[in-house]
Amino acid sequence: MSTQFTHPGTQAVSIAPRLGLLAIVVLLPNSSCTMIGASEVRGPSPGALGGDPDLGVRENEGLTRLEETPDPVPVFEEPSRYGNMVEYDEFGVTYRVLDTSEGYEESGIASWYGDPFHGRRTSSGETYDMYGMSAAHRTLPLPSYVQVTNLDNERSVVLRINDRGPFVDPDLRIIDVSYAAALKLGLVGPGTAPVLVTALEPWQVRIR
Repeated sequence: MSTQFTHPGTQAVSIAPRLGLLAIVVLLPNSSCTMIGASEVRGPSPGALGGDPDLGVRENEGLTRLEETPDPVPVFEEPSRYGNMVEYDEFGVTYRVLDTSEGYEESGIASWYGDPFHGRRTSSGETYDMYGMSAAHRTLPLPSYVQVTNLDNERSVVLRINDRGPFVDPDLRIIDVSYAAALKLGLVGPGTAPVLVTALEPWQVRIR
């Protein structure tokens, strides 16, 4: 036997006795999240808040050196079911998603996001893996492949775009990379760095 109490618009509380114990499950709303394409969108990334490398980042299981994480190999993929709307609004700004990644190249500031978002859903509907070689971009089709070069040290990586962002300092920041990518690019400590982002073939599309 179980009893459920619902507080209008805010929470559901389920009380279910089992094996002589009283289990209480409380589901609270996540007021800090915004929905874009039926998925959660992050707030400021750890890098956006200063890039402190001690933000509770866990050691990667199975890899002794994250710097050796291989880059993804670009392949053509079907457009994601989520995050590929024509346009969307975030923090009062309207962003229009590109129809194709062909010819995209832009320079600006990169930041990174890690442990607080590890395991959470991305805008494409995939699960964010801070140890993978992925990134968030505001307007490229999901997924897309890009080469990111740190202009301070000339380090370069290939990343798969599967999320939306960054939305902090959108006039300056153009990409939010995973923790593993940040390590390889040398921007974990600084938190941000000037980068060149270039889309790679095969070109990806927003919709087919």
